Parts: sequence; C-alpha cells; structure tokens
Amino acid sequence: MALHLLARLRPRHLAWPLFALAFWRYLAVYGLPYANDVVFLWLIAALVAASVHSGGRKGWLYVLRDWVPVMAVVWAYSLLRGYGAHTPWRPHYAPQIAFDEVLGFGETWTVRLQHLLYHPGQPQWYDYAIVGVYMSHFFAVFGILAVLWKRNHARFRHFLACYLSITFAGFLTYVLYPADPPWLAAIENHLPAVDRIVNAVLENSGLHRAGTIFENGSRFANDVAAMPSLHSAYPMMIALVFWPRAGRTLRVILAAYPLAMGFTLVYGGEHFIIDVLVGWAYAWVMVTLVNRLVARRTASRAAKREAAAVAVERPSVPVG
Repeated sequence: MALHLLARLRPRHLAWPLFALAFWRYLAVYGLPYANDVVFLWLIAALVAASVHSGGRKGWLYVLRDWVPVMAVVWAYSLLRGYGAHTPWRPHYAPQIAFDEVLGFGETWTVRLQHLLYHPGQPQWYDYAIVGVYMSHFFAVFGILAVLWKRNHARFRHFLACYLSITFAGFLTYVLYPADPPWLAAIENHLPAVDRIVNAVLENSGLHRAGTIFENGSRFANDVAAMPSLHSAYPMMIALVFWPRAGRTLRVILAAYPLAMGFTLVYGGEHFIIDVLVGWAYAWVMVTLVNRLVARRTASRAAKREAAAVAVERPSVPVG
C-alpha cells in the first residue's frame, strides 16, 4: 500500500509540504508576520503552492501575474508611509482631543474606558478579545483577496481597487495632516496616561516577539499616521462591499466587525473616535466611487456589445 502511494507521488505533490516547512521555519525564527509586505509574500507563496499542487501548468504564472504587482504597490505604500512621518507640518492633536472630549462630556473615551475597564498587568477576557480583533487587520483583507482571486476574478479586482484607493487616500492624508494617536498624545502630556493595551497584553502573555513587532512595526513605521484610521476603514470597506449580496447572518457579522474594531482602537489607545469616524467616511467615499466606476465601465461595455450585435444582425440593403 505504501509503495503504491509512493509510486503515485509526483513532484507537484511536494508543493504544500515544502511551503509548510518553509513557513514553520519562518515562524520558529521570526514569529507571526504582521508587516503587510511580508504577509503578502507568504500569501503569494501559498497561492503558488496551491496552483502547483493542482497540476495546472500555468496556474503559478497567473499567481505571479496578478499578485506580484499588487505586492509591489503595497510595499511602495509601506515605504512611502514611513517617509510620510517626515512632513514639514507638526503633528496635530488638539482638534482630535477637543472632538472626543465633546463626545465624552469633557473626557476622551479612551481615557474613560481605560479607567473603567483596564487593569495593568491583569488582562481580562475582553483584553484578549481586542487583541484578536486588532490583529485581524493584518490578515482579513489579504485573506479575502485570496478567496476572491480563486473564486471570482471580477470581484477580486473590484475589492482590490477599493483597498488600494482607500490605502493611498489615507497615505495622502497622513502627509498633509500628521496626527498623534492617543497613546502618543499622552506621552507628550496632552492627555492623562494612556496604555497601548494590545501591546501590553501581548507582552504579558509571553509573546514578546509579537509585542516587539507591534511596538516597532516595520522599519517604515509612522507613529503620526492616525488620521484616518485604516484599521477602521478596512472593516467598513469589507462591510460595504459584501453587504448587498449578504444574507442575514453575514450582515450581522459585517456590521459587528467595524464596531468591534472601533471599540478596540479607542479602548486600546490606538485612535481617537474622530480617527475611526473619518476612516469609515473614507471607506464609504472610496467604495462608492469604485462602484460607480465599475458600473459605468460595465454599462459602456454592454452598450458596445449591443451595438456590435445589432450591426451583425442588421440585414444588408440591396443596391440598385
């Protein structure tokens, strides 16, 4: 039996084992990948492994054709995002604090929630929950892109267009309006003490490597890239894109995800409420624009096909 199975093995069957071995080695040395470009690289590798394993001769070429340019764009954004920290403008903090204090009746909700719920050194169940919600930011969009790429290429391109448009709109805002997050505003004595709860929970859990990555980010990190919150924009983008075709259960999930992320960011000290609201607004504007462009292009193509069909079916008029 074993010899029979060995005889049926083909080189393509080694694709997944080799990928799993390489990924396990990476995890052992570096821990979970959180940088966008690294996550994208492993995602491309997984798609290549799947394509090779399936036996298609050109499947892996299609992966490289569709995904390498996307990874290049994401890497370029990561690089530019870091340079965005060196703008000639001083980071803003007063407008965000003033807005949040109005909503909080004289106190920001970050400070209030941490005072009510957070116990330094003693993480509660909801602290672990917000870690999961926060970390989903690094994987959710890319996972959805991978599924759409396999199942529906048109929706893959649509979702990718929404993601890239929101991302670069956010980058432009970071350059023009650098903004302090709550934890940095607290360090600069503009707010009472604020903890970065996600990082603290990771460190308290013994996941020091993850905590270090979270704290330092990639070498292209930008601490004043708080307005808008892309952490809040992407969940709203997911909800807006999938809502029209979603059933009742999925709609509950789609509605809950942006709200859970918003709470996570405010309670965790990562963003002010205004950052979250502006992130949601960016998502709505960009998804709406992409939808209109797609609808216009679809209508134009349909009109051209109809005109071509009419031209073919129109009977020729005899001469003379």
